[in-house]
Parts: sequence; C-alpha cells; structure tokens
Amino acid sequence: MRLRQIALVGADLAACSADIEAVLGVHHPYDDPGVHKYGLKNAVYAVGHTFLEVVSPQQPGTTAGRLIDKRGGDGGYMVILQVPDLAAARETAAEAGARTVEQIDRPGVAATHLHPRDTGGAIISLDWMDPSERWEWGGPGWEANVRTDTSTAIIGAELQAEDPAAMAARWSQVLGLDARDDNGWRIPLQGGEIRFVPLRDDRGEGLAGFDVVVNDVAAVKEAAEARSLLDADGEVTLCGTRVYLVG
Repeated sequence: MRLRQIALVGADLAACSADIEAVLGVHHPYDDPGVHKYGLKNAVYAVGHTFLEVVSPQQPGTTAGRLIDKRGGDGGYMVILQVPDLAAARETAAEAGARTVEQIDRPGVAATHLHPRDTGGAIISLDWMDPSERWEWGGPGWEANVRTDTSTAIIGAELQAEDPAAMAARWSQVLGLDARDDNGWRIPLQGGEIRFVPLRDDRGEGLAGFDVVVNDVAAVKEAAEARSLLDADGEVTLCGTRVYLVG
C-alpha cells in the first residue's frame, strides 16, 4: 500500500489554500465536483506525485463540519491509501469488521471509505487506479501542475490516540499490514509510514500531522513564520494540522 493523499478539513477553504500555497509552494488546486454532493467544496494539490486535499463544508450537517465542531477547529480528515488489489483490501477490512460508508466503482477508478468509528482516528480510504500512475482525485492533467521547487512528496501520516498501541493494532488488522513498535508504533508503507502517537493536545484522537519532503527546511519554516504558522515548538501548522518537514 502507498500513502497517496492526505485530506484536511477547514472552515475557510480560501484561507487554508492560501497558507498551503505560500508555505509548501504548490499551486493550481483541483476543485473535485464529486465532493459537492456531500455539501463540500475542496482543493486538491499535487505534491510531487502525492496529493494534499482540503475539504470545506458549504452547508450545515456535513460530516466534515461535525468533525470541525468535535475537534474544535480545522484539522486532519482522511488518509487515502492506494492499493494494488482492491478486492483483497476490501475483503480484509470487511473481515475485520470495518464498515463501508462510501464505495466508488468506475472504469479504472475504485475506492472504499471505511467508517472512522471502526478504525479510530480518521477515515481510511482504500483506492485503486488503472494505470497505477493515474490519480482521479487530482483532476485531469494533474501532472502538468507538479512543481517540486519547494515540496516533493508526502511520505507520512501521524494519528494521535489515547492508546497508540491499540489504534495501531486496529489499523493493522483493518489494512492487513504489520504494526511495529519501533521507537513508537508505526505501520510501514511503500515509501512512507503511518505513525501512532500519544495525545499531544486537548483535541482528542485524530489525524494530527503529516510528513512532507522539502528541498529547504529553513526556507519553508521562514515562509510559515511570515504567516504566523509556526507553533510554540517551532513546527509548521497548516489547516490545524502539524506538518513535519523532511529535508
């Protein structure tokens, strides 16, 4: 499995998008019309050949809006994994008792969203594309929008949990992947990982951070500081989510 996209939720899509563009150096977001039926609007950015999405509620009563209320502001929303065999991944998740809340099956494109109450921390999406380089959610011709001057890839997702070991075990069961206690609980992926850490704030369990490979850590931090997006620990925060910079 490969970490292909991280989704965040933000009340003010324009503000979140402006911060992401200024700090990570990405541009030309795709507004996926497929999310409009859920009462959402979004912006999807290519970060190398991985993707960063922000979804924003456009009407009352959305799942994304309830998450903003529950966690007291913007934050992490979804971990999207690209899988080589979706039928097998769906079967593994179903056998683990993870309910499907959304299923997409179109020529060359398929996805399954798993209920966050059955996994903990965030919505997991299991996605399959043919060919594998394709990424429907990035929009047509997304390759032309790839800019790697500042950021080159998203390689990690961090879930904070009351019991990191228990959440890691549950995700391991649902995904059919091994969880390792390697200086903290983690599930290795192709070219990346999912980490499980203790609660770092009072916002409860959830997708709390993600890792981005950048060309110049100091320059990215400088851009973040100029927009008041460095926290007390000197970490970058975008859309209520910590961003760990990997040089």
